[in-house]
This record gives sequence, structure tokens and C-alpha cells, in this order.
Amino acid sequence: MRDRHIVFHHRALDFWLARGAVLIIICLQLLVINDISFGPRWLAPGLEAILLVPLSIATAWTQSAVRDAVADHHWQAIARFRGLIRWAALGLTGLISVMNCGALIELVQALLEGHAGNNGTTLLVDALNIWVTNVIIFALWFWSTDRGGPPTCGLVDRAHSDFLFPQMTINDRGISDWLPGFVDYLFLAFTNATAFSPTDTLPLTARAKILMMAEAMISLLTVALVAARAVNILA
Repeated sequence: MRDRHIVFHHRALDFWLARGAVLIIICLQLLVINDISFGPRWLAPGLEAILLVPLSIATAWTQSAVRDAVADHHWQAIARFRGLIRWAALGLTGLISVMNCGALIELVQALLEGHAGNNGTTLLVDALNIWVTNVIIFALWFWSTDRGGPPTCGLVDRAHSDFLFPQMTINDRGISDWLPGFVDYLFLAFTNATAFSPTDTLPLTARAKILMMAEAMISLLTVALVAARAVNILA
């Protein structure tokens, strides 16, 4: 039974890297300069913090419970918590996605209507803010969905890979059991946002292809429209 839940022990750092990534997003949203927040400025970071705190507590409890569990009812409680953690994490990621897209739409609308002000520097900073947030968001999506996501690893039958990483193509016993971590998905999100296409990691499923298309489209819109307009203002 322990083998089904050991991912929470061996991959503990990945879970906290993901929680830390959400905290970085909250900080970035608070640093937006222009009035482009989706709703009141406090709404997005406030809602995300409300979800992040219990999610982090549940993650810490589960990691501790995996180390101490001995009886069947312990493992059953852990399995229930893992399911709740997965749905809470997906809900939080979805909320962040909506808020960031809303901020981008507000900024694009302000630019098209000429109400974004004449300070090109602040527009560039906000565009960079949205772009970085977009990279982190899709790193969370990739990490949460590939192979069923870490929270459900060991609870479901063998899940199909959504991405083909280079390590998965190497015929080497030393890395035959290799699994991608959060940093691998962050790198995937970064390269997709900068190249607007796959680089060393290929999408294998329709879900992965749609996610990568969405990230590239948002990134392209941010760079091509918002940043270009800000540069024109500076000129």
C-alpha cells in the first residue's frame, strides 16, 4: 500500500515548488502597475491565497501521513486527501488562468481604445508580468495533467504520457525509471512561450497539444501586441 503513495515522499520538493510558483504569481499580480486587474486589484491574489493556504496544509499533512501510516484506514484517508488535493490544485490553476487572461484582455482593450496611458515603460513591465505569469501557469498545467498528475500517481492504472521528454528516448538503464519533475515542466513552458512551438519536448496527446497552443497564443499576443505598442510609445 505504501508504494501507491510514496510519490508524496520521494517527490515532496516538486509539490512545494508548485506551491511556491503560485505564491510567485500572487506577488506578480500585486506588482501590476496599470489598472488592468480582472476586477479589484486584491481579488485575484486574495482568492488564490485563500485556496493556496488549505492546499498547502493538506499537502503537508499528506506528506507527513505517508511517513507515519501503518494501518489500512490511514492509507484510505491519504487516498481521499490526495483526490481532494488534485481537484483543489486544478481549481486553483484554473482560477489563476482566468485571472491572468482577464488582465491581458483588459490591457489589450485599453491599448486598442487608447486608454492605457503614455508611459511605455510601465506597459512593458506589465506585459512582462503577464508573460512570466503565463509561463508559470502552464508549467502548473503541464505538471498537473501529465500522466494523471503527481497527486494521483499510484492511485490509477498506468497513465499515458502527455509529453515525450528527451530522457524518455534514451536507451540507458541508468535513467530507465526517470520521471519529469516540476522544473522539467517549467522549462517546457518557458521554451514553448519563447519559441511559440515545441523544442526538445514533444506533445503526444490532444490535451497536451491544446495546452501548448493556448500558451503559445497568449505569449504571442502579449509580446506582439502589447510589447510592440509599448515600444512605439517609448519611441
